Amino acid sequence: MSEKKNNEAVFGADVKRLPLKDLVKRIGPGLIATGIVIGPGAVTTASMLGANYGYALIWLVIPIIFMGITFMMVINRLAIVTGLPSIHAIRKYYGPVAAGVVGVAVFLACLFFTMGNISGTGAGMNLIFGLDWKIGSAIMIAIVLYCYFAKNVYSKVEKLITLCILVMIVSFYVTLVGVGGPDPGEFAKGMFTFQVPEGSLSTALAFISTNAAITAGIYNTYLGKEKKWNKEDLFNGVMLTDAVVHIISVVLISGAIILVGAIVLHPQGLSIKAPAQLAEMLVPIMGNAAKYIMGLALVGAGFSSLLANTQRGMVLLGAGFDRDVGLETRFVRFGCLICLAFAMVICYSYGGSPTQLILMANVATSIATPVGGLFILLLLWRDDVNEGYKKPTVLRICMTVSYVFVLVMTYFGMKSYIPQVIALFTGA
Repeated sequence: MSEKKNNEAVFGADVKRLPLKDLVKRIGPGLIATGIVIGPGAVTTASMLGANYGYALIWLVIPIIFMGITFMMVINRLAIVTGLPSIHAIRKYYGPVAAGVVGVAVFLACLFFTMGNISGTGAGMNLIFGLDWKIGSAIMIAIVLYCYFAKNVYSKVEKLITLCILVMIVSFYVTLVGVGGPDPGEFAKGMFTFQVPEGSLSTALAFISTNAAITAGIYNTYLGKEKKWNKEDLFNGVMLTDAVVHIISVVLISGAIILVGAIVLHPQGLSIKAPAQLAEMLVPIMGNAAKYIMGLALVGAGFSSLLANTQRGMVLLGAGFDRDVGLETRFVRFGCLICLAFAMVICYSYGGSPTQLILMANVATSIATPVGGLFILLLLWRDDVNEGYKKPTVLRICMTVSYVFVLVMTYFGMKSYIPQVIALFTGA
């Protein structure tokens, strides 16, 4: 036993870090996770934070960086040491009921978010081309379906989402420059004074949970399988680089949106309820270019999230019930088709308003995140799971701290969501 442990420790220590050009070739799942995280709902939430509280909550990027990297590294590590993606590992160690609960909860969250993504994508197409938002969203859904049924699905999804992320980053930073950039003093104050303005706690916690999500990490393990990650990638820098690229891209986009809200909307006491409104409010400053820039940003956000989020829902639902969940399997492909068709019917019936649908998605996520996170934490602390490897003491501490914070977020989030859900169904 001790000899095996020593050999494994030597193996990990002897694996050399890959040069940068090779690391770039091996990363990718983290970028897809970014595409899932930054959807129209995330754009709306970030701009609302800036509009309502100015620079005061820009410091939220710090816990997002800490938790985001922790979740990705922990979950990727467990996939390597167990030899199984997350929900399959939960099934092996804690049984089919636990795996099924996690799979169903994440699927429901993804399904409702898909409806919001359809609305956001249509809004972006309307800003750019003047199309009716339903026609615009239908065009983008057709492109999504082509990607699902084409060969080499993972490669196409990774490339398209990488393009969408670049479009979002460029669009939001062009907007940031166009509105004059942040005030250095106010920015520094907001970054390092850790203020929590009155009434901001639930929104701030929701923003953190959206941008640093355990559920994104769980799906990452299935993408890592598609990418053909192996044990060496745990030690050669690939998984760490992928996690860092993911969280940096999330922070670059979300941080820029908060700053635009703080610079443009907060001084005027303006707020938004839908991301397309941000373009309207920027027209006096940036002219007609505002709608095209924001249109590109919304198409990037909506399309990338729509493309990967629907797949994520079907993959994790299938994993919960021990189905074959390769991206090119009939279960995933036709399941995505059914989900998109259902989401289109519901979304178009609601007239494109994603507010209630996003509320339901948040409720489902509030269940999936602590439940899935609990099993991930338990797996990390199991000695039999880590047998033959150096004990991940630092990761265990970071994951425990992050999970406690998740429980706090869930408590305050559910206090906010439950009254809203009751009002939604009772008409109160």
